[in-house]
Amino acid sequence: QVQLVESGGGLVQAGGSLRLSCAASGRTFSSYVMGWFRQAPGKEREFVAAFSWSGSTTYAGSVKGRFTISRDNAKNTVYLQMNSLKPEDTAVYYCAAQQSFRILTSPNEYDRWGQGTQVTVSS
Repeated sequence: QVQLVESGGGLVQAGGSLRLSCAASGRTFSSYVMGWFRQAPGKEREFVAAFSWSGSTTYAGSVKGRFTISRDNAKNTVYLQMNSLKPEDTAVYYCAAQQSFRILTSPNEYDRWGQGTQVTVSS
C-alpha cells in the first residue's frame, strides 16, 4: 500500500514558478508509476504528467515545455516543477500512484491518490 501527501502549492503571479512535492510511504515506491493530475472548478480531473518506474515521462500538451516531472526513489518523492505559469493552470493538483510497468495517463487507471494541493495563478 502506498499513501501520498502533496505539498508546495500556493499563489503565484503569471510567469512565475512553483514546485510541487508528493511524498509516498511504502517500500515498493520504485515499482509504481507516478502521475500528476489537476482539477479546476467545474471541470473534470485532467492528466498533467507521469513518470514510469523505468524512467519514462509523458506530459499533457498544455504543459509540455513548461512543467517537469521527476522522482527520487531514495526519498520516495515525486516532484512537479512548474515554470511559466498561466492563469489557466489554476487548479487543485493531485499526485497519484499505481503499481504498473506501463505509463498511465487516465485518472481511472490510478488507485492511490493524495489529498491535493491548491495552485492559484493570478494574472
